[in-house]
Amino acid sequence: MDREQARRQARELVSQMSLEEKASQLRFNAPAIERLGIPAYNWWNEALHGVARAGTATVFPQAIGLAAIFDEDIIEEIADIISTEGRAKYNAQSALGDRDIYKGLTFWSPNINIFRDPRWGRGQETYGEDPYLTGRMGAGFVRGIQGKGQYLKAAACAKHMAVHSGPESLRHEFDAKVSRYDLWDTYLPAFETLVKEAGVEAVMGAYNRVNGEVCCGSPTLASILREMWGFQGHFVSDCGAISDFHQHHKVTDTAPESAALAINNGCDLNCGNTYLHLLQAVRDGLVSENAITQACERLFTTRFLLGLFADDCEYDQIPYAVNDCERHAQAALKAAERSMVLLKNDGVLPINLSAVRSVAVIGPNANSIPALEGNYNGTSSRYVTYLEGIRAACREAGVRVNYSEGCHLFKDSSRNDTLEGDRFAEAVAAAQISDVSVLVLGLDPFMEGEEGDAGNGLCSGDKNDLELPDIQKKLLARIIAVGKPVVVLVASGSALRVEEGNAIMQVWYSGQAGGTAAANLIFGKASPSGKLPVTFYKSVGDLPEFTDYSMRGRTYRYFKGEALYPFGFGLSYTRFRYTEPQFDANSSVLTVKIKNIGPRDAEEVCEVYIKPMEFDSHGLNWSLCAFGRVALSAGEEKRVRLPIPDRAYECVTEDGRRIKAGRHFRLYVGSSQPDSVSAAKLGVSPAELDIVK
Repeated sequence: MDREQARRQARELVSQMSLEEKASQLRFNAPAIERLGIPAYNWWNEALHGVARAGTATVFPQAIGLAAIFDEDIIEEIADIISTEGRAKYNAQSALGDRDIYKGLTFWSPNINIFRDPRWGRGQETYGEDPYLTGRMGAGFVRGIQGKGQYLKAAACAKHMAVHSGPESLRHEFDAKVSRYDLWDTYLPAFETLVKEAGVEAVMGAYNRVNGEVCCGSPTLASILREMWGFQGHFVSDCGAISDFHQHHKVTDTAPESAALAINNGCDLNCGNTYLHLLQAVRDGLVSENAITQACERLFTTRFLLGLFADDCEYDQIPYAVNDCERHAQAALKAAERSMVLLKNDGVLPINLSAVRSVAVIGPNANSIPALEGNYNGTSSRYVTYLEGIRAACREAGVRVNYSEGCHLFKDSSRNDTLEGDRFAEAVAAAQISDVSVLVLGLDPFMEGEEGDAGNGLCSGDKNDLELPDIQKKLLARIIAVGKPVVVLVASGSALRVEEGNAIMQVWYSGQAGGTAAANLIFGKASPSGKLPVTFYKSVGDLPEFTDYSMRGRTYRYFKGEALYPFGFGLSYTRFRYTEPQFDANSSVLTVKIKNIGPRDAEEVCEVYIKPMEFDSHGLNWSLCAFGRVALSAGEEKRVRLPIPDRAYECVTEDGRRIKAGRHFRLYVGSSQPDSVSAAKLGVSPAELDIVK
């Protein structure tokens, strides 16, 4: 069904409603209108990395881990699985009369905010710090969620527009001050990509203000969306954001005034209860019936596009049995393998199981399910913790596993009645009788996440620094002091400063198959191929103030210091050589030969960065402009094709306009960005060339 047909049907249906009925449909928990055959519908559903908060579903790696895969086609395949499971659950549950929250087909994902500061607890929900990578991953996700059929398989939602990335404790009152340069260079491009290219059906506004305007009632953002970009879908508020107008931002005095400000500036759907005051706003002359009618028509256009009033929707036949199936579980495993990033390896990895008799598995995240899940998660029936994955691999080889929790995740002792470090001795004993120790450290989604959802009340879900909890640092020091090889797995949704150990792997919140994936990489069944979608800094001292929304000094594009582990960085068990780069100016396609010159089969992520030779735009460093994933057997060589988008040749002016950045550019293609840390640690032969475009 095309949008115009859906819009006509929506207009016809809405024209039969009273003002009260139309206003009732603008709330996320829209009631039934029985006389018109309209069932109740709850718009609020989540699918960040699997169908969330509604029972059993396949749980993929957290979004930041999916970004580390650097492959939008894989993200599209994952999102297609998510929407299949969403339809399967919707079909079964609605047939049984269950139309509760988290049971609909309007998924409030993906989160395409820019992860500008590693302290932000919700950064785990994003695709990292780079606007181009975020846009590509987000576009793939939207395509997978919405499908390619006659109807929308499900509706995706780009959130949170705009300029939103913490601090969580201030989000209900914060005014993000941002230059027009940063707005158009960093904060808006991914939203534009999802609207104009991917056709995202919904956009969600953020809690904060931007340059004085509340995001869910902003005439500036409404104009950008509807007039500049031609957005045709519906706009939804973040939950409770409209009540913030009068309660926290103080831009209005009453709830009816807040409702009026939102709907008059294009907010069609209220997650919250402020639109209960719409009728009063009409009586007060603050809102016209036409504004309510327009919002209602937009929402019903989406419902018609989803086939919710059709008898020929192809997705109605998806059975519940496809939910949590074996094929989806295998996809979750492959995603987890590809998402993990090897940050350090002195040669201890991969471990040859035939050469060891025992392995110690130690740490508070070793047997933790929350450390697999991340936030906005579903519930898997197939969790494999890191301990379980390593134990299964060792069992097959006849290798013993010695396990110790080692310490609490952040408290000084594991129980209230024991002394500090009460599990240290057990952990050291396990390490002493083992040939190698695998230490699983980090955070979990109760320590970093969304304000209100997080157990970390001290920081409202954000981090104060980039360090492991003190008790974990003490544990790590004791295990290293044993004098045997130590492999560190770091489970977190953000950058932490971890340098100690013979090998370090960032495993993120890796989803239901995280333990199996980690074991496959540790013991060489697969080779690491993930790349960092964020910069790992040495300390918060390298960063501007958390509340400073200028990009100066932030992210790999503007940071002038030396990173601990740079954006785009990730080691492999093999090495790659890049040769014979060629650029076709007419098609704007770069091709390059990549050869696996190491001993193992592996997948490689090739990254292309661009720098204009005639402009120095705000001190911008190199920028990612293309990437591709390729599988290469040991000794194999392939020529890889990497299209460069037209926008890569543009720069943003001081007043926010995009212009051509001259004619001369330099391209760099390799396993990382062109920085000294990556060059020293990767030992990869990249390729560079100057082009005229």
